Amino acid sequence: MFTDSKPPMVAPRPQEHPEAGASAAMPVRQRPRCRRRSLSTLRFLLVSGGTLLLLATALLGKGDVPWQPRQMSQLQETLLAGPFISNPLTPAQVEALRHREAAMNEQALARLYLAHMTLDQKLGQLFMVQYYGITYSADLETMIHDLYAGGVIMYAAQMRTFQQTRADIQHMQARAWMPLFISADEEGGFVERINNIYGHRPGALEVYQTGKVSNAAALGHGIAHDLKALGLNTDLAPDVDVPVVNGPDQYLRTWGYTPQSVIDYGGAYLRAVQGDGVIACLKHFPGLGAAQTDAHTDLPVIKRSREQIYSTELVPFKHFIQSPQSLDHPGMIMTTDLLMPALDPVWPAELSPTIVTGILRQELGYDGVVITDALYMEGIAKKWNLPEAVVLALAAGNDMILGVRSSYDLRNAVAAIKQALASGQLSQSAIDASVTRIIALKIHYHLWPIPRFV
Repeated sequence: MFTDSKPPMVAPRPQEHPEAGASAAMPVRQRPRCRRRSLSTLRFLLVSGGTLLLLATALLGKGDVPWQPRQMSQLQETLLAGPFISNPLTPAQVEALRHREAAMNEQALARLYLAHMTLDQKLGQLFMVQYYGITYSADLETMIHDLYAGGVIMYAAQMRTFQQTRADIQHMQARAWMPLFISADEEGGFVERINNIYGHRPGALEVYQTGKVSNAAALGHGIAHDLKALGLNTDLAPDVDVPVVNGPDQYLRTWGYTPQSVIDYGGAYLRAVQGDGVIACLKHFPGLGAAQTDAHTDLPVIKRSREQIYSTELVPFKHFIQSPQSLDHPGMIMTTDLLMPALDPVWPAELSPTIVTGILRQELGYDGVVITDALYMEGIAKKWNLPEAVVLALAAGNDMILGVRSSYDLRNAVAAIKQALASGQLSQSAIDASVTRIIALKIHYHLWPIPRFV
């Protein structure tokens, strides 16, 4: 789906469409007295990094000029210059922290943060929120500052000019307790969000039809550059669905017509985006290529055998998860709302423990961040209200939730999670494991949260 969520309610254009089992977290070991000095050094470096970030932000706020729209021929060059958002820490500081102690890797650093977080701070990190209107609002302020949201998704109506977008994103990050995932569904073609600033780009099918895999890489480099220039750090792309039918939600969005073409072209795009420092998200697991119903209006039912699904829809996901190339490993994978009776006859995919935990986590071996599609789309919303769907999605094994559009939604969702924790429907260890994965991904992409316990 298009996040596969709906854009803000501000007279969208006709083609503007929405995109929208955790393992137990390792306990934080009690550190002996002799290790307090290294922790103090860690805190000092992180505070220093925060100071560097403030200086960089002040400098970057002046004299920025957006890039002009480019055509496909111009996209074939990797863009190396531009007004990038500086990382809070230098590469040397990052490495110093990573090697501060034995086993102090990204997961261990994430658990260090986790140990100092309140329950409300943990639960807020589970949400990638969206907001009504076209600019920074009081309600968005509540979600990211008071309710600790982990990320924000933006749409074309909220990214009108280069300067306005940069200013809004910088304000979001300044008001967040922990640096945010700032995301958009920027696929090019039919699903694009920064076209008001950079113009139209070709979509996946158009790129495939050029017959040059290098064009997919060029598209990825161009999108990554422009997202970073604006301050976005996450692209909810590429779409790696394999088209089985000419469905209503996949027109122009797929990289050809076979699992191999999706792997070749989608992989080139994925490596370009992530190699340029932007988090990518594969979608829509376990595959929308056979859907003949749009989940924005109803729940698609995929009547294909298990063997057919494993030999077609799941092939790209398995390839990228198990690839020996690190840049093939997606920072996120988006689950989606469809029913595949051959895999689970009861639960829609994104609410299915069998599909999310059993297949994606355990069978395919994915241990990155799993994010839902927008839970307010009719494929889910006809049967479950948002708080119910949030709890079911987390119980299935998702780490982050799309579909919260207001502080009212977020408060109700958090209250439902707390109730589920009290009843035993959700476990604290699973919540901690999800938050650990979220923070570790932020660390890996040098978003580097500055803890408030220093």
